[in-house]
Amino acid sequence: MRLDYFLASSTGLSRKDAKREIGAGRVTVDGEPCRRANQHLRADQTVQWRDQPVTLPGERYLMLNKPAGVVSATQDRDHQTVIGLLPPEVRPGLHPVGRLDLDTTGLLLLTNDGQWSHRITSPRAGCAKTYRVTLAEPLTEEAQLQLEAGVLLRDEDRPTAPATVKVLTDSVIDLVITEGRYHQVKRMLAAVGNHVHALHRVRIGAIELDPGLAPGQWRSLTEAEVDSVG
Repeated sequence: MRLDYFLASSTGLSRKDAKREIGAGRVTVDGEPCRRANQHLRADQTVQWRDQPVTLPGERYLMLNKPAGVVSATQDRDHQTVIGLLPPEVRPGLHPVGRLDLDTTGLLLLTNDGQWSHRITSPRAGCAKTYRVTLAEPLTEEAQLQLEAGVLLRDEDRPTAPATVKVLTDSVIDLVITEGRYHQVKRMLAAVGNHVHALHRVRIGAIELDPGLAPGQWRSLTEAEVDSVG
């Protein structure tokens, strides 16, 4: 692993700030100052930053109840990020698993385990995501059948994978999809002549949003939740 990536991952510094600290001689490798950000570290080497030992955090897995108006990113110039909702000591190395639109709320997973994240987001995985959708108009039977068969989205040349639809009320449905196309749920409902007023993700695979989490709150996943992603 490169020294600048190691320092950023273990301290929460940005890569730019990590390179600045290394260039200023504030980082040592095996007790010797190192000013080369691109130096590759061996597993047996020790790193200190400002005379304090730094190590990579262990694998961590969190769920967050994402509020509206917060972006699914680690950094953003214009909006608060989901990482910014966490305490500073929890943030290093974490990234959102996939994304939710700015106005979409609900379950978002965060981790520093890239392989685990890939198993959820990879198109080949077909990981099911359940969204609670508030509609502008009641869903017609014909529209439901179209969603369940797969619909052709605007400017695309292949239909979506079949979805699962559960009608909860005249204006609210649960929609289960196994893809992650751009604005997919909103575009699917537009394709059948409806409009999404509100969108809230309630489940990813076997992991359900904890009902005890208020918007902006988070908790660590249980071992069973982590292991459910295969």
